[in-house]
Amino acid sequence: MLLRQFLLVNDLKFSIGHRLFASVLLAILAVAACAVFLLRQNVLASFGDYAAGIELDRLEELSTTLARRYRAGNGWGFIPATDRQDWIAQELARLARLRENGGTAGAPAVVPVAPVAPVPPAPPAPPAPPLPPLPGPRVHDVPVLPDGPAPGPLPLARRVSLLDAQGAWLAGRRPGADAATARRAVEVDGRTIGYLAVVRDARPGDALAYAFLQQLTSSLWQIVALAVGLSAVAAVLLARHFRSPIRQLAAGSRALSEGHFDLRLPAHRSDELGDLARHFNALAARLAGAEQARRQWVADTSHELRTPLAVLRAQLEALQDGVRSATPDTLDAMLRQVLALNKLIDELYALARADVGALDCKPVALDLWAFTCAEARGFEQRFEQAGLALDLGPGPAATQVKADPDRMRQVLANLFENSLRYTAPGGRVHLHADADDRGIHVHLDDSAPGVPDDALVRLGDRFYRVDASRSRAHGGAGLGLALCRRLLEAQGGTLAFAHAPSGGLRATITLPRAGDQA
Repeated sequence: MLLRQFLLVNDLKFSIGHRLFASVLLAILAVAACAVFLLRQNVLASFGDYAAGIELDRLEELSTTLARRYRAGNGWGFIPATDRQDWIAQELARLARLRENGGTAGAPAVVPVAPVAPVPPAPPAPPAPPLPPLPGPRVHDVPVLPDGPAPGPLPLARRVSLLDAQGAWLAGRRPGADAATARRAVEVDGRTIGYLAVVRDARPGDALAYAFLQQLTSSLWQIVALAVGLSAVAAVLLARHFRSPIRQLAAGSRALSEGHFDLRLPAHRSDELGDLARHFNALAARLAGAEQARRQWVADTSHELRTPLAVLRAQLEALQDGVRSATPDTLDAMLRQVLALNKLIDELYALARADVGALDCKPVALDLWAFTCAEARGFEQRFEQAGLALDLGPGPAATQVKADPDRMRQVLANLFENSLRYTAPGGRVHLHADADDRGIHVHLDDSAPGVPDDALVRLGDRFYRVDASRSRAHGGAGLGLALCRRLLEAQGGTLAFAHAPSGGLRATITLPRAGDQA
């Protein structure tokens, strides 16, 4: 348990440089180990072929002699009928003696050639003496041993077989079904008359192969040392390449946690760390904007609350000092301030609940266009008192949506109040609807004055008011349109603003059809 805790603590302190060093070292060691293993396998697998090729080259003299005797006898009749397994070794020994005595290697052998007419066979030749060493490069420089199990690898003379053109055995070692052999053709006048086959050494590799592998193994420590050095260099370079931006990100995160939202990181890299730095800068900008909005929210809320409270305080102090008497007009003025204050608090409360996703909405099946026309007719008298004409245009045939009637009534009331407050007398308010794949769209157009282009995108912001024609002198705290947008978003809808064809403002309510809502 203590060892586990110790390893855990040390793992937490394992820096990125150490991790990179360990990763690169393990990768290099793995590559080196695989290379050594594959090299060893290739040497053991292919060195036998190389050695067999050398041994076949040493049998070139035997191949030439066999071809000459085949041509002289017009066949393989010169091979004795008995003792064929030792005949190749005896023939190699005879060729060695001829070389030592200065004779011709290709002269007829003491073994008689079988005549064409049947004659009695000659007596078998006496056993040949041991083979002397052959000149030239050798893989196994071992003399011929007598029959019986050999203590080590078999000599070349005991591993040579003579086969005919069809691959049938004629003399020498009988090749086994599981023995790996290397062949070389024996040709006469361009025609293959047989093959000399050499059985590979019983060991997968001979002394040279194992000596090479031993030398390679002794060099492994040098490879390991080189791998450690290369890993250290690569880890230092990689750690230096990655550590600086990571430290900047860590420092930036600490700064953000302390409220320093104006910090920005260099984002010139083109890799994932560069993307991370750019995302960090975007997050810092969003946090800075949120902090600015929060401060503006507090300032605007305090300002909006201060105005009705200041009016109430002044009127109460006037009553207390006897400057004013408690007349119905005075009480009505105080009541209007209380109602304005109550409305502001209700709107702030609704926006706060919408921000945390706790806005209470109870959607039901609702004919949006019929509901909107009914609410508009309720404002018709107020439009007439303000000198505005209400025009109800056409609507689509099917306008069924899922919406909360109370919340939709609140949205429409705020939009109608906005048109009443900011449309010049003698104008008109035009209400119409249409439908498409996105849902049902209800458009509310009023007449001049209009809204500047730069103000359209901010109409849904809290406490925002257009200071020109739609000024604060008309009343309102700048929360109505923001509240409308949040109420529609809570029901799956949207609220958009644009320039109206009549010169004023167009407010578009969009809600999905009843069948399109989840």
